[in-house]
Amino acid sequence: MAVNINTVYLRVLAIANKEQRGYITPQEFNTLANQAQLDIFEQYFYDLNQFLRLPGNDTIHADPVDMLEEKIEIFDKFNQTVAMSSGGVGDLTNSNANKIYRLGAVYNRTSINGVTTIVEAEHLNKNELRQYLNSPLTSPTVKRPVYIKTTETAIQIFPTSITANVTCNFIAKPSDVYWGYNIINDEALYNPTTSINFELHESEETDIVFKILAMAGITIKDPQLYQIAATEEAKDNQQEKQ
Repeated sequence: MAVNINTVYLRVLAIANKEQRGYITPQEFNTLANQAQLDIFEQYFYDLNQFLRLPGNDTIHADPVDMLEEKIEIFDKFNQTVAMSSGGVGDLTNSNANKIYRLGAVYNRTSINGVTTIVEAEHLNKNELRQYLNSPLTSPTVKRPVYIKTTETAIQIFPTSITANVTCNFIAKPSDVYWGYNIINDEALYNPTTSINFELHESEETDIVFKILAMAGITIKDPQLYQIAATEEAKDNQQEKQ
């Protein structure tokens, strides 16, 4: 279940305006909300790397690795079509509406000895590819394909005769959030039909609020608001990582 954008907006305004600290406009809120969501999302992978080095426990609901993987799982995309063209070039953006954060496995569906087979392509860097191509023993085949990333959103598969039936798994970036509104009598009123909620796990609602408030404290030049929000955010993060 996603985090409701209007719930977050109302909580942010309520805390920011509690002591007449200043008004956060819808435009400012939307900008800060997207930054907050991306900051929290990217932190998952640093935290996961850290927790994987520590001993876990047998309780799924209290194991930090399990909890992080549950939050990341929302963004896992499997068996996504890759738009292929000549030369084994694959454009990841042409086939997928999602923004790709991290590319996972790449597969090719091919016929081997008359049997349709799904083969995983091995990822190589450009230096490794040169060595593979120059050796008859390691030269890529349809039974043993390889690929390189040419840009953040494009790959090239070898042998380059592979120009169709390629799929991939990846972790998508969260979609941009938006607090939709209509201006009526100079007042911004919530419009749910044009709004886009946070894609983060619902447990992140408090972190989102305090992160937005911390950034808002800088925007409206209120160091006290920043300090309050930053302290609460740090306290919440510390509790999660204990």
